[in-house]
Amino acid sequence: MNIRLLFVTLAFLISTNCNNHNNLGKQHPTANQMKEINCSYTIEHTNHRSFIAVDTSFREKRPVVMIVPEWWGLNNYVKSRAIQLAKLGYVAMAVDLYGEGKIATNVEEANQYSTPFYQNSVFAKQRFDAAIAEIKKLTEADTNQIAAIGYCFGGSMVLNFAKMGEDLKGVVSFHGGLKGVEANKELLKAKILVCHGEEDKFVSAADVTAFKREMDSIHAFYIFKTYKGATHAFSNPDATEWGKKFNLPIAYNAAGDSSSWSEMKKFFTNIFK
Repeated sequence: MNIRLLFVTLAFLISTNCNNHNNLGKQHPTANQMKEINCSYTIEHTNHRSFIAVDTSFREKRPVVMIVPEWWGLNNYVKSRAIQLAKLGYVAMAVDLYGEGKIATNVEEANQYSTPFYQNSVFAKQRFDAAIAEIKKLTEADTNQIAAIGYCFGGSMVLNFAKMGEDLKGVVSFHGGLKGVEANKELLKAKILVCHGEEDKFVSAADVTAFKREMDSIHAFYIFKTYKGATHAFSNPDATEWGKKFNLPIAYNAAGDSSSWSEMKKFFTNIFK
């Protein structure tokens, strides 16, 4: 084999080992070239296995959307959201915040994995910062245009990161908890969208009132959307099954899912300019 052919062969093998696939949906006017990347990086001896989706048919650099999962961890649901966002033209990373690719299989594990992040917001932000550092290495990423979304546990996390001064254009919380670190007008840079289920048993009316009062007190830019009949985890099609399996007051709500996703798209159009 000559030297040139050897280099071509090695380049092909390297791209294959990055787990890139180009056979996903065709929503963009030109043929989608969906690239999926299983991104590994180490933080304090813990290996993190985040998931990146990017549609290479978009030629220009584009905004980045970070996704923090529900307390179950980085499962196929949150990866599917990354692919949806990539089809809209964003560089999307589903973040392995827990590390080691851990996915909870029951409520006890989910609680065990998530508790340290609720208890130590600095620790949580360090993990998130490391993920952002990785996504910034992508040539497709516009590193000046980054937002974050989160589901349930992840919603709580992205609200905390925004309050702690993370350099984000905006954050979106889907059925996330509203308690967390205290907001500081000197630190908060991100605009905020909260998508909340009216029947969420994990977030009280008092929590909602306190959150709005806190945002108003520092003159934050925030949008608070409530969805009638929607419970906690309303955007996840698996929520009804999991609610029955683990005796949790959660269920999928198709109307809330569709409406909140549309609100997110409109929000991104406004913040990414």
